[in-house]
Amino acid sequence: MEEYLVRFVIGGLVVSAFAVLGDIFRPKSFAGLFGAAPSIALCTLALALSSQGARYVITEGRAMIIGAVALFFYGICVCQLMQRWKMRALPATMLSLIVWAMVALGGGATLLANPS
Repeated sequence: MEEYLVRFVIGGLVVSAFAVLGDIFRPKSFAGLFGAAPSIALCTLALALSSQGARYVITEGRAMIIGAVALFFYGICVCQLMQRWKMRALPATMLSLIVWAMVALGGGATLLANPS
């Protein structure tokens, strides 16, 4: 129960800090970018550091980076399929999931092969 309370407090503080950053920077479309993902990741890493230690946090951080890279390639693929190939959204996103899976699983395999 205590861990959930700590998550709630840390998460709320970090989300609020990123919301302020979103209000400061222009264009306003950055507000959503700063609002969710970085704050949840930082909260997760802070809690993992306190309960699991630094080596675990390093592994989790690397996994988050691999996930971000996979999401980047997924987004590029969706945009290309929809703009260049005039594909509808559902088929484009379903095909792009293959790209996401290949990047994520390849990065995960690399992480497992080189845990240092």
